Amino acid sequence: MLRRTKILATLGPATDKPGVLASILTAGVNVVRINFSHGNEREHLNRVKAVRQWAHNNNTHIGVLMDLQGPKIRVAGFKDGIQIKLNVGDKFVLDADMDKISGNQNAVGISYKTLPKEVKSGNILLLDDGKIVLEVVNVKGNKIDTVVTQSGFLSDKKGINLRGGGLSADALTEKDKKDILTASKANADYVALSFPANGDDVRLVKKLLKESGSDAGVIAKIERAESLADSIIYDIIEESEGIMVARGDLGVEIGDPQLPAQQKRLIQLARANDRVVITATQMLESMIRNPIPTRAEVFDVANAVLDGTDAMMLSAETATGDYPENAVRTMHDVCVETEKSPTAKTSHHRLHERFKYIDETIAMSTMYAANHLGVKVVVSLTDSGKTPLWMSRMSSNISIYAMSDSVSTLRKATLYRGVYPCDIDRMDDAEWETVNEKVVSILKEKNIVEDNDLVILTKGMHVNQSGGTNLMKILRVGDSDL
Repeated sequence: MLRRTKILATLGPATDKPGVLASILTAGVNVVRINFSHGNEREHLNRVKAVRQWAHNNNTHIGVLMDLQGPKIRVAGFKDGIQIKLNVGDKFVLDADMDKISGNQNAVGISYKTLPKEVKSGNILLLDDGKIVLEVVNVKGNKIDTVVTQSGFLSDKKGINLRGGGLSADALTEKDKKDILTASKANADYVALSFPANGDDVRLVKKLLKESGSDAGVIAKIERAESLADSIIYDIIEESEGIMVARGDLGVEIGDPQLPAQQKRLIQLARANDRVVITATQMLESMIRNPIPTRAEVFDVANAVLDGTDAMMLSAETATGDYPENAVRTMHDVCVETEKSPTAKTSHHRLHERFKYIDETIAMSTMYAANHLGVKVVVSLTDSGKTPLWMSRMSSNISIYAMSDSVSTLRKATLYRGVYPCDIDRMDDAEWETVNEKVVSILKEKNIVEDNDLVILTKGMHVNQSGGTNLMKILRVGDSDL
C-alpha cells in the first residue's frame, strides 16, 4: 500500500554521516528541510546537491523546503558560559543594556532590545520553549523585573516568548533576506516563513523570491498567537502555498491545552482553501535518543493523519538524532496503518459548494467518479500542478499521479497528500492524439496497473497550456480503443 501522507525530514549533522541521507530517503522521505537557523550557505547547498543527486540516480523526485530562521527573541549569554538554576520565587532581570556575555544568577541581556517597551506588569514570559516561566513585576527603562513562577535551568541564547503574543518584531530579518537568495541559488521548491504576523509578511517574501528569480512556494509557519484571529489566518492562508502548524512556539504563546483544537482547525482551514498543510514539532521526539517511539507519539502521528494533514515533519529526530532511519520508518508505518481506517478514506470536501473554475470542476468530478467506480488510479496531465492539488483535497484511497515534464511542478507535488509525481515527455500537437496510450504505457511499465484496471485521465484540449484542464477520460487498461 502506498503511503499518502508525506514525510518531511530535516537534514543536519546526523544525515551528513556516510550512508545516512540515502537511508532516510530510501525509507520514505518525500521532502527534505534545510533549517537556516543552523549551518552556513556552503553546508546548505551541499546538502541540497546531495539530495538532488540521489533523486536523479533513483529516478524519483524529492522536494526541498528551506526554512527561514525569523526573529528569534532570545536571552543573551552568561559569563563563562555557565548554566544557572532559577527557582520559584527568585527575582530575575532581563536587561536590554547588558552586554552579550555578562549574564549571571540575577540578570541576563536580551537580543530584542525593544522588549521592555512591549511588556508590562502582569505579562507572562516563557523561556526555553516554556520550560521556565517569568511574571513581569515592573519595567524600569530598559530593565524588566520579573519573578520566577516555574523553575528550571537557563543557559545561553534560549528563546523568549510572550504568553498571548503581541510582540512587534518583524517576521523577516536581514539574515532571512540573505537566506532567500541562498534558497533561490539552491532552486528550492518551498521556502518556510517563520512568525508571519499577517498576509503582508507572506507577500513580502513572495516579492523577494520573485526578484531573486525563484518560483518557490511560500509555506507560512503559524507560530504567533495573534495570527490565529480569523481575519489574519484567512489572509495568511490565501497568500501562501501552504501552512505549517508549528506547535513549538505556537504552544508556548497560546498554551499547550489550546493546541489540539487549533491544530485541527488549521488543517481544516488549509484543506478547505486548497492549500497544503504540514504538522510539525515533537512528532517523534523520544526517537532522538531511542530506537522506538512512545505510544503517545504513535497516537499523535495517527491523529494528524486522520485530521487530514498533507505532511508531517521530523526535526531533531533526523537532523541530530541517533536513529534517523528508524524515525522515518516508524512514521511511514504508522501513516500506512492509519490510512487503512475508513475515516481516512471518506470526504465531504466541496460537496455542497459551487465551483469557480472549469479545471477545478474536472478535478472534483474525477475524484467523485473514482471513489464510486472502483478506479485503480487517477492520472492528471498537468503543467502547473493545480489540478492534482485540487484532487488531493478529497480524502480517498485512490492514488493520484501527477504527470508532467515540469521538474518544478513535480517537486512541488511531493508535498501533496496522496499525489505521486511522474515524468512524461513533453508532447507536441501530433503526439497529443496518442496521449492515452502513452499514459497507460507509463503506468504499465511502472507496474502500477494491469489489464482490465480502470484509470481516469484528466487533460486539456490544448497541449502544454497551463490551467487548461477541461477533459476527463475513463480508460480500461488493455482496450484496443484508448
